Amino acid sequence: MSAKHPQIRNVRETLLSDNWYTLKKYTYELQRRDGSWQEQTRECYDKGHGATILLYNIVKNSIILIRQFRLPMYIDGYNNFLIEAAAGLLDNATPEERIIAETEEETGFKIKKVDKVFEAYMSPGAVTEKIYFYIAEYHDHERVNAGGGLADEGEDIEVLEWPFPKALEAIKKGEIVDGKTIMLIQHLALNDILKSA
Repeated sequence: MSAKHPQIRNVRETLLSDNWYTLKKYTYELQRRDGSWQEQTRECYDKGHGATILLYNIVKNSIILIRQFRLPMYIDGYNNFLIEAAAGLLDNATPEERIIAETEEETGFKIKKVDKVFEAYMSPGAVTEKIYFYIAEYHDHERVNAGGGLADEGEDIEVLEWPFPKALEAIKKGEIVDGKTIMLIQHLALNDILKSA
């Protein structure tokens, strides 16, 4: 099956904010399926692409997660710290380089080999960010520091080592609500990498 490409014309952009990342308003004409052209306006937030990773240990049947404060969720009424997989923006590095560095900064584990599992746009209706998803096996001897992130970047991260069944149950109970984390945990379950019970 071949990809279908949108017919779009007269794209105009207006910069709304360039403070933390870039927010622009776009006005354009999109050809509808019936052949007519419709003018539309959308705002797009550009924060760059990112990478995420879920560390797992086959012998212990465990994974490494992190817990931290996320302002957008708090503003939306979520009053808990977010439990998630380690992640970060690429910042002009390759996805592999960035996720290896992010893993050490956030979890304290110095890993050498990562396995890419897929790429995905997490919020394509408003954000340009594409995330590269990785998994890697960890061992206790690879922990080189306590993790916790970079204080000068406002990070205050708690590192969690959870049995895999606990993580699966936390998704069902609504304790894990982060999309990228759910996707990676489900990947481990669907591919029988760890035991679910």
